[in-house]
Amino acid sequence: MLVNFNEMLSRAYREKRAVGSFNVYNYETMRGVLDAAVEMGAKPVILAFGAKYLENMSLQDAYSMALSLSRQRDIPVCLHLDHCSDLDVVFQAIREGFGSVMYDGSGLPFEENMANTELVCRFAHACGVSVEAELGSIAAGEASHEGSADDREVYTDPASAREFVARTGVDALAVSIGTVHGLYKGVPNIRLDILEEINEALKKPLVLHGGSGIPEKTIHACIRGGVSKINVNTEMSSHAVSELSKRLEGPKLPHLSVLSLEERSFISDVVKKYIRFFEVL
Repeated sequence: MLVNFNEMLSRAYREKRAVGSFNVYNYETMRGVLDAAVEMGAKPVILAFGAKYLENMSLQDAYSMALSLSRQRDIPVCLHLDHCSDLDVVFQAIREGFGSVMYDGSGLPFEENMANTELVCRFAHACGVSVEAELGSIAAGEASHEGSADDREVYTDPASAREFVARTGVDALAVSIGTVHGLYKGVPNIRLDILEEINEALKKPLVLHGGSGIPEKTIHACIRGGVSKINVNTEMSSHAVSELSKRLEGPKLPHLSVLSLEERSFISDVVKKYIRFFEVL
């Protein structure tokens, strides 16, 4: 069934684990994520539909597909609008039935980001929808499909985070502590000291963007530090594309329907890997 993420994240925060937020943009990716969640023991999952993928599928289509697929599985599923800086699109997603939205005003001045986020929270909460916001800035790594080469890392300031959450009423805060969108060019340098300060200041679920490629040990440290939602996108795409490309090397090309089935399987491979990381401490 479709839910908002408040209950699942609050429980994960209390139990020192994280819920996976996996980017989806078509039927195969949605099926791959949900099939993996069922196979791993009916784990709650977040289907993150980024505003970037509106060319692939409309908000209405994404909601209809997620609703149909979630009704066939006895697991909590949240359809989440990911990384959206357009207020009109955010409000449309709320009206369409998304369970949570991420208004991303991290590129704006602090006061403007805070004012816009507060507006989104008032509208969303009146509709029973959860809100995620971002404070700080995450750089772009290799093969990033969400950031740009111009993105620069700005760590989240704990004092600013406390003021931001208190004034906006946001349900979860995405923080910048050294992760990147995409794959890492070297060994990730995750600032657990900053995360600890933010967690101590807020005492509520935190979000880690750029989960692809972070070592399991570091993921566990982040979860202990208050991270309850971790986003994964690039590794799913890279793994599926790499494996599918191998199917196109032989003299006889497979039928597209067969590739679609395999795409679901490759997506599930990565999702199951991260569900294990997020659950086992």
